[in-house]
Amino acid sequence: MRNPVWLTKHGLGALSMQAAATARRRLNRNLHEMGDPVHRLLNAIEPGSWVRPHRHLDPPRSETVVVVAGALGVVLFDDSGSVQEAVKLEAAGEILGADLDAGTWHGLVALAPGTVFFETKPGPYFAPAPSDRAPWAPAEGDPAAVAAEWAMRELFGPVRD
Repeated sequence: MRNPVWLTKHGLGALSMQAAATARRRLNRNLHEMGDPVHRLLNAIEPGSWVRPHRHLDPPRSETVVVVAGALGVVLFDDSGSVQEAVKLEAAGEILGADLDAGTWHGLVALAPGTVFFETKPGPYFAPAPSDRAPWAPAEGDPAAVAAEWAMRELFGPVRD
């Protein structure tokens, strides 16, 4: 049996600072082992980064995200990539989390510096199937991803970088 892992505001701030220093402007801290039946992690994400639209259908997995610091935009899409809903999650706001069914196309975008969200979904880890990556969204590292992230952020108001 392992000792408790305490989640502190100081630890969230340190994770955010580490994320801001990476090229991806995103960093996670796993609280699980890769083979565990339930994955639990903290994801720090800074403005200028996004989680490319995707789904968890192959194999089917639901996903829960809860913002513990900052603000995160959750964008839901239909199969053709049209935006169906855009909801702002805020640690200090009325809506702070979302539980997404397996197969729901969704993307995440940082709306404030210091954003950290807790994520959980069934394990063990499987690399996303090609069919679970949105064909209408540019891959990470593709020059078009910068504009796509910007457009997702603009769904929540003018972007000021």
